[in-house]
Parts: sequence; structure tokens; C-alpha cells
Amino acid sequence: MLLKDIKNIFHKELDTLYPLEEVNSFFYRMIEHYLGLERFVLAIEPDISMTKEEEAPLFEGLAQLKLERPLQYILGKAYFMDLEFMVNEHVLIPRPETEELTRWIIGEVQENKPTVRILDIGTGSGCIAISLAKYIPNAEVLALDVSNEALKIAKENATGNDVDVDFFHWNILSKKTMGRKFDIIVSNPPYVRQLEKKEILKNVKDFEPGLALFVSNEEPLIFFDGIGKFAKEHLDKEGQLYLEINQYLGKETEQLLKHQNFLEIELRKDMFGNDRMLRGRLD
Repeated sequence: MLLKDIKNIFHKELDTLYPLEEVNSFFYRMIEHYLGLERFVLAIEPDISMTKEEEAPLFEGLAQLKLERPLQYILGKAYFMDLEFMVNEHVLIPRPETEELTRWIIGEVQENKPTVRILDIGTGSGCIAISLAKYIPNAEVLALDVSNEALKIAKENATGNDVDVDFFHWNILSKKTMGRKFDIIVSNPPYVRQLEKKEILKNVKDFEPGLALFVSNEEPLIFFDGIGKFAKEHLDKEGQLYLEINQYLGKETEQLLKHQNFLEIELRKDMFGNDRMLRGRLD
């Protein structure tokens, strides 16, 4: 079959589910991933033909896209901070908002210190921890997650990106102590309330791990409360806490940190204009 005809089939099957440009992106990313073909191949060779063997993964991917499975899970990889990460249904797909949080930390880290000790709580794919280890030369990074399956992925991603990160299985709500201090603690914990599920796209709600996404309506700040208390015990003097937060609960989360006696609290908006990031300093 001609490759241009396969592209037309993608649009015929997917244009009612996704925007036109997104369907184009799906198609070109698949031919690059499975066939090693560049995006401009059809402009150079409009009548390039595919064998049945070459067609197979494209049509398998198309079938999964029709179910609204995320492309990153289909290909098994995602990109974050210009790095490649392995992903599957045990970890969240890294998002641009989380990259903003990571860049905030990198931009403020004290490079004059011999070592910057960083803890990432709820590491998932390891995207935050690994990026900080990659881009902060004097970083010593430790990362926690309650999911053993997520930790397996994170460890492989650390190896793939050639960084040293210590990973531990840990439930941040267990109220255990670690017996060590950090200069920076960062977390992107579950924060989507059950009542907000109706706003969540099917490709997120049906495929990404609910354990890493959702909290109850009754205790929407349960993880932020636990992380704040943990941070007070485990941040060194002048230590910083960075959080990705629920856009609808920015003021409430900020108030929580104030009640926990954090200082110089800053609430930042993301690129979409939503309250998304908080930073507080321990006295």
C-alpha cells in the first residue's frame, strides 16, 4: 500500500476524535518510530510504497488510537526537558506544566554549594528527578514512589539518561522519617478531585494510573498536607519545597503551607494561566 494512502486512512478513522494537526502528528511520529522515515518523506517520494510487514505496526497503532490510548503509551516513550523517557500505564505521561516546575528549580538552585541534596516525592517515570540530576551538576538526587511498577520504569529511565538517582519505595502518608535532610524537596502528587473527573479527557482518565492522579473530594489536599509535614522534618535550614498543584485549589494549598509555617511562599501560574506551582521556604 502507498504510504500516502495509509495517511488518508488515519485521517478517515481519526479526524472525528482528534484535531487535524494532531492526527498528522500521530502519523508522522509513527512512521518515524516504526519505519525510521522522516516527516518530509511524502514530499520527496509521494508514491513510496509499504510492505505488509511495514504496514502492520501502523495499523496496530491506528487501532489503539481509535480507542484513545495515548500515543506515548503506544510508542512506549515520551519526551521531557529534551530527554527521552520510557512510559507505560504504570506512570503518568510527563507534561509541559511539570517541565515548568522543573525549570523553576533549575533556575534557582545554588550552584555555589558543593552538593545540592534533592528529594522527589511521587517520582513516577522519574522525569523530575532525572532531569534535575542531569541539569544540576552538583545535585545528589533521591526519589520516592509508592508504586513498585513505577519505580522499575524510573530506574530504567535513569540508566537510559546516564544519571545516578537513588530510588526508594515509600508511602509519603505513612508518617515515617528518613533520618536525612535535603536542600530541596519537590513533588507532583495526586491532586485531581473525583468531582473533576468529568473534565478529564478519556485518554487520560481511562489509561493513565488513577493512583497518581485522583484524590477524594473530602480530602483534596491530603498529599500536600503529608508532604508539607514531611518536608518540615526533612528540609535543612533555608530548604525549599516545590509543588505542582490543583489549579482550582491554589489559594487553599498556599494557605496550607502558611499554616505549616513555610515562608516566602510563591504561587505561580503555568503557561495556560492556571495556578499550578507553589514554592515555600523553611526557616
